Amino acid sequence: MKNYLIILIIASACTITGYRDSTVVERERPEISPYAVSPEIPPTITFFGKEYDFRRYNMREGIDRELTSMTYQHSMTMLAFKRANRWFPVIEPILKSHGIPDDFKYLATIESTLDPKIVSPAKAVGMWQLLESTGRSYGLTITATVDERRNVVRSTEAACKYLREAYTKYGDWLTVAVSYNSGMGRMNEQKALQGEESVFDMYFVEETTRYPYRMFAAKLIFENPLKYGFKFKAADLYAPLDCDEVTVDSDIADLPGFAHHHGITYFDLKFCNMWLKDSKLITGGKKFTVLIPKKNSLYYNKPNSYVHNPDWVINQQSW
Repeated sequence: MKNYLIILIIASACTITGYRDSTVVERERPEISPYAVSPEIPPTITFFGKEYDFRRYNMREGIDRELTSMTYQHSMTMLAFKRANRWFPVIEPILKSHGIPDDFKYLATIESTLDPKIVSPAKAVGMWQLLESTGRSYGLTITATVDERRNVVRSTEAACKYLREAYTKYGDWLTVAVSYNSGMGRMNEQKALQGEESVFDMYFVEETTRYPYRMFAAKLIFENPLKYGFKFKAADLYAPLDCDEVTVDSDIADLPGFAHHHGITYFDLKFCNMWLKDSKLITGGKKFTVLIPKKNSLYYNKPNSYVHNPDWVINQQSW
């Protein structure tokens, strides 16, 4: 009788405390710490092919701020990963073809969270957040019906032209990156005023001061997402859209009709060609490449299996 009571008491206690088989508890346990922990700060980071040391107080605290922000700003960081799976394959070859370091993809990441249609309060547009005057100066068409700042290929090419021009002036890629935020005019002014060579030794407004650390933090998280609490299945990431290219060199008065003629919806046309601003296209004598998505890429009939970077997916085969 005594043994029976002991067993009954233990069983009741297990029910009250939620005790379950250890394998079940292990499987359902959160993947990240239930506590808010400070992200680990690496002693150095290699960026643009150069090693940067974080021991100096302003540099350590600068990277700490951005790593903490991106680590715990879960929704935006997760969306950046998902979009990167679609857009990094587009922008990386363009950077390479222009002789621009691959790490500049993280500049686009912090500028727009890789959203091609985003517009800032200052009216900067697109993945590379180009102002209208800057876009025009580097060859982009911006009219009542066209805004190539929202064209990922064309805007990346324009950004590369800026970056290459700035590198000719400064000879240092990090200075080039910071000038992308401050503008070359202000960078020249501050270098002359402060007499410093390193951007880490210069005083800027807060947004510009934070800029290099935001790029560093993005790279650290993208290269080791699980370390910072992010874990993805392949199906979580946005698949690239497979499209046919149609060259257009004359006006299109009815873009919805044009879309239907090519077997797609107007929504699909606008999504794949975010640079189309209106329901019509006035070419002005220029040629434009219009993307027509293939029907088999419009549906998630099966889970997405394309992973641009295997490090983004943990234990991929077990999912």
